[in-house]
Amino acid sequence: MTILIKNIKELLQVRPQNVTILKGEQMSELPLINDAYLIIKDQCIESFGPMQELDTSLVFDQIIDARGKTVLPTWVDSHTHLVYAGNRESEFVDRINGLSYEEIFQRGGGILNSAKKLQQTSIEDLYAQSAARLEQIIAQGTGAVEIKSGYGLTLESELKMLRVIKQLKQNYPITIKSTFLGAHAFPLEFKDNQQGYIDLIVEQMIPAIAEEQLADFVDAFLETGYFSPSQTKQILEQGKKYGLKAKVHVNQFTCIDGIQTCVEAEALSVDHLEVLTDKDIEVLKNSNTMPVALPTCSFFISIPYTPAKKIINAGLPLAIASDYNPGTTPSGNMNFVVSTACIKLRMTPEQAINAATINAAYAMDVSQQYGSITKGKMASLIITKPLNSFYELPYAFGSDLIDTVILKGEVQSYS
Repeated sequence: MTILIKNIKELLQVRPQNVTILKGEQMSELPLINDAYLIIKDQCIESFGPMQELDTSLVFDQIIDARGKTVLPTWVDSHTHLVYAGNRESEFVDRINGLSYEEIFQRGGGILNSAKKLQQTSIEDLYAQSAARLEQIIAQGTGAVEIKSGYGLTLESELKMLRVIKQLKQNYPITIKSTFLGAHAFPLEFKDNQQGYIDLIVEQMIPAIAEEQLADFVDAFLETGYFSPSQTKQILEQGKKYGLKAKVHVNQFTCIDGIQTCVEAEALSVDHLEVLTDKDIEVLKNSNTMPVALPTCSFFISIPYTPAKKIINAGLPLAIASDYNPGTTPSGNMNFVVSTACIKLRMTPEQAINAATINAAYAMDVSQQYGSITKGKMASLIITKPLNSFYELPYAFGSDLIDTVILKGEVQSYS
């Protein structure tokens, strides 16, 4: 199957040689070709260039005219909790009425609320709810997504979540990576025996998950009132023994030397970073760990935003992701994430798009397949509606500007 996309007004994120990470000033560079073509063969990008260089003798199975439109790689969402049961609408109202995230959690809400609902939900129902969300984000232009467990908090329920993620991988064209997040919160029965729950994660959960090959990564909520640096270290070290790379929630509300712990564990990414010290910046400079901002989480629960400019000006890379979850970010719309990064984190459109493509692919360990317009990479593309320029993508933050989504060389019909 060969597809020609012709008359592309702007072909964005063109990288003749694969680039896996962009740091500091590099994040302001977004190469493009005006009046371009792109050829897809089977699942991959075959070639691209200016329209005047297109070989008109070639024959294609399908031709798409993108006159007036922008084409760019699909979004990569490296941090989601897309598999969950029910919702937490009542907590949304609680926050409007003045309760904080911590106060809601102390009242039995938050993660524990989601865990209770999930434990009572059948695997069939959980799959159906999650599949509907997955189809929605595909329609919104996401071509690769990481999905975490963490609303189970028992061996049986964590396995149920991860098995649902595995089913989604098998049944949908979007690329999915799975993360074990048993260390999301302490179950009530372990409130006074935290080490007992750590032992359960280390001695039973991780080996069982590895035996079924259900996870790519291991995560923990490294935060005051949740998991300490020393507790997180135990979990990450065990995960590493079983081939699970670390991706860690850290510095959402407080700084407790979590960044140092993550870097020492060779974490692929550190996510949230709403609170960040100069010491944290220096630690990240000497690592291969990707900082990840989750701006729509800050938007939804009215907490500080990740200091993106400080991170970029320090010469570091930055990725952005949705944090799609029922409590603090009930949306996986990466278009809005990109807009929020520009509006609230003061990132330029070029920086935000780089953060949601190339750097996001690094944070999800899919750099060889996703993130840029490069020959041989997956033909997972967004074709917009007619735009004045790609700046309109973050500017018109409430508008649906996507015309067509192509995943692995096939036009998608989800809506």
